[in-house]
Amino acid sequence: MTTPEDQSPAPQPSAPETKDRIYRSPAGMAGGVLLLGLVGWLGLDAIIAGDGRTPWLALAALILLVPLIVAFTLRPAVFSGQDRLRVRNPFRVIVLPWGQVASLRSGYSNEVVAASGTKFQLWSVPVSLRARKRANQRESRAAAGRRAGGTGGQDGGLGGFGGLTGRRGGLSRGAGAGPVPDGPVRAETDRVMDELRERWEAREKEESAQGEVTVRWAWEIVGPAAAGAVVLGILLAVG
Repeated sequence: MTTPEDQSPAPQPSAPETKDRIYRSPAGMAGGVLLLGLVGWLGLDAIIAGDGRTPWLALAALILLVPLIVAFTLRPAVFSGQDRLRVRNPFRVIVLPWGQVASLRSGYSNEVVAASGTKFQLWSVPVSLRARKRANQRESRAAAGRRAGGTGGQDGGLGGFGGLTGRRGGLSRGAGAGPVPDGPVRAETDRVMDELRERWEAREKEESAQGEVTVRWAWEIVGPAAAGAVVLGILLAVG
């Protein structure tokens, strides 16, 4: 017979860890790949087939341009974690514990405002005024459809930066009678900001979500770009 002293407490299930949600701009990444291909092709052609100072100028230009293209297209990302928001912009990485976030603003650009009042732009979540206007138009039609009994037609999914990593599916496509969305129709990047606000509001009071804001310069981008600019300037000055 088992006595109370022999009984060991049953292990408590640990709380499931929430993975980071990562938000990028597919349009920016696609444009970056195309630009890298074009610059690489032109630069390598000049290095191989050029004469005189041309190969050296082309090499210096590549050292300058490649990091800048990567910085503004492939690098930007927003990581929404359980305890903190990490913003990877072209030249800096900003880590903000949710307790240090004062607000998340959407205007002509999307920004996170720290408790100190410092603003940081979210480069990977760009605002598309055209997509926002189209979403407002669809919301007006959807509202009319809801008033008419929920049979308003839809003319396609959300425009703008669809397919941001971490997003769920948008509206169903196709003309004709279809289900009218229960909630308001939002542009894709506005819905991303809504998700970020939801996590911030849910986690800002947690003890593990407190701490200091840290900002780190991306020397892996700044260093090569600066070196390429110096070499290119010297070559041009020497003539």
